[in-house]
Formats: sequence, structure tokens, C-alpha cells
Amino acid sequence: MRLPVVVPLLLVLLAACSRSPQPAAPASAPATPAASKVPTSAPSAARPALQVTTLDGAAYDLAQQRGKWVIVNYWATWCGPCLKEMPELSALAAMRQHIAVIGLAYEDTSESDLRAFLAKRPVAYPVARVDVYSPPKDFGAPRGLPTTWLIRPDGAVARKYTGPVTARMLEEDIAAFGGPKAG
Repeated sequence: MRLPVVVPLLLVLLAACSRSPQPAAPASAPATPAASKVPTSAPSAARPALQVTTLDGAAYDLAQQRGKWVIVNYWATWCGPCLKEMPELSALAAMRQHIAVIGLAYEDTSESDLRAFLAKRPVAYPVARVDVYSPPKDFGAPRGLPTTWLIRPDGAVARKYTGPVTARMLEEDIAAFGGPKAG
């Protein structure tokens, strides 16, 4: 098959046709996949509001989490990457006093089905079911799952991630934004 040879050749020809040379990235600069970290100033507000009722019937208000780093995570039971990151998010919630996590189940299913699912895959953080037709105003509908927001202790958005996250990514970003470093 000649396609693997043709594509690079076309790319070289197209690059040669550019008006001015583009500076190359330094060889030591790590590549950051666009799907994993997307800096943002806010979903739709400088300090987004989030008030939901969790599956255990408790009221959850993002504003009451001031002083902590908060991880707001959209997920679904059918989303493989979502399920893979849940244990790490759960560990962060359980082991780091300066971090709070809220899971937002973004799917058209009943609360009893979600409770049954979480009985088999428990997490150490609260979970609320989000209406896919009317998601929280300041966070809106995710463009993909999982989608996660890192909220600073002052309530402002530090970063939005589209795609899976790891505990290491989150802790590195918390440290980069002035929070405590993982020990």
C-alpha cells in the first residue's frame, strides 16, 4: 500500500509552500494532547454555580466548598474512560483533605439504576444525576465524556479537561496553580 508514503510526501510539499517559516517547538517541550487539557477561564461564569441533589438525597452547593480544590466530573455508566478514572478520583477524595470531588452522572437513566450501579462500583465522593436536557447552567452540556473541571479554592475555574484525567494530572495542575504539591 502506497498511502503511508504519499501522506508524508504531501505534508512536506504543503509545508514547503508556506509563506514564512514556522518556528519549531523545542525538542524538550512535552506534547500535551488537546483532548486532555484545555485551559479555560470558566465554563460560563468566573465562579460557576452548581447546586444539585446527590443520589443520597443531600444538597450539594459548590459555593460551600470554598477553601478546597474541587473536581467536578461529568461521567456516564456506559463510558469506559469514565469508569477507568473513577477509582483515582475516589482515592483523591478520600486521601487529600484539600480536594473535594463531585460526580455528575450525565445520562438518561433513573436514580435507582445509578444507585445500583454505584453499589457495584462505589466511590468516596458524592454523585448527582444530571438532566441531559437541562444540565447545570454554568457547566452546560459536555462535548464529550468524561469532562472535568478543576475549581480553585476561591471558586474560579483553573482548568477544564475533555477526556480522561488521572490523579497525577490533577495533583500536578493543583501544584502548578499554587496549591499543595503531592507528597
